[in-house]
Amino acid sequence: MLAGDEQPLARLITMVEREGPEAPHIMRLLQPHLGRAYTIGVTGPPGGGKSTLVDRLTSLIRKEGSTVGIIAVDPTSPFTGGAVLGDRIRMQQHFLDGGVFIRSMATRGSPGGLPPTARGVIKLLDAFGKDYILVETVGVGQTELDIMEMADTVLVVLTPEAGDTIQTMKAGLLEIADIFVVNKADREGASYLLAELTAMLQLHPSRPGWQPPVLAAQAVNNIGIEEVLQAVKDRRRALEETGHLWERRKEQRRKEFLQAIERRLAARLKETMEKDGEFLSYLERVEKGKMDPYSACQEVLANGRLLQRWLEED
Repeated sequence: MLAGDEQPLARLITMVEREGPEAPHIMRLLQPHLGRAYTIGVTGPPGGGKSTLVDRLTSLIRKEGSTVGIIAVDPTSPFTGGAVLGDRIRMQQHFLDGGVFIRSMATRGSPGGLPPTARGVIKLLDAFGKDYILVETVGVGQTELDIMEMADTVLVVLTPEAGDTIQTMKAGLLEIADIFVVNKADREGASYLLAELTAMLQLHPSRPGWQPPVLAAQAVNNIGIEEVLQAVKDRRRALEETGHLWERRKEQRRKEFLQAIERRLAARLKETMEKDGEFLSYLERVEKGKMDPYSACQEVLANGRLLQRWLEED
């Protein structure tokens, strides 16, 4: 893979997605080769044209001679458990381009808009040598903010007719957006949404050295895409000049470490608890209504001997 072969890249991505026992070893080998790619997150409510925007940005980046990796997160298929692959259909013009690698991923029930394994896939594309990595979320809701913890720059894509101003405020997108893109700007209400977002940002404390721009675009007509890419470059330059890019990535690595421990501990505890007679007795009392869940939880957590036994079991 490090030599530029896409076939082993695809196989490694599959291994990482499955979170098999080899995944930590793969991540260990990747570590010296990370940090060269610039990751752009593209999020926003469903139907905003995120896939089309990613497609047009990819074309523009390729014209400049840079390579692109795309992670397109689709809803999970109820039949196969995999990605529905809707985004790949929209990006089919890039399939034969050797400078573009596209991978669809399913959310697999993740409430944050991205599967936890997306981090590992980003690292693989980085080590593979891609200059830019574009990560499109399945469609942001009020809790789907994981993209902030994986991307260097976050684009929030909104549309005029979807009542997105209120959705933006509810979902906390003002906090995670580095660049706002009002797509389908030829539709009625676009100028109002642009003005309203600009006013909201003026009331919101700006970040040191950066005020998120609000841009108009018509991705399907390839209008406004150059301005979006230029804003991404401006954001990158601001991050690098102030040292905030290093700080942002450092914070992301810290959260990744803590979340990895949480997931591993949760999996181990669940596996061992279900075999432990003492825990099962608590569970039975809760199920029968003889003990409330909170008191049972407090007693279990206060039982250091019980917790130690669970954590020490293989």
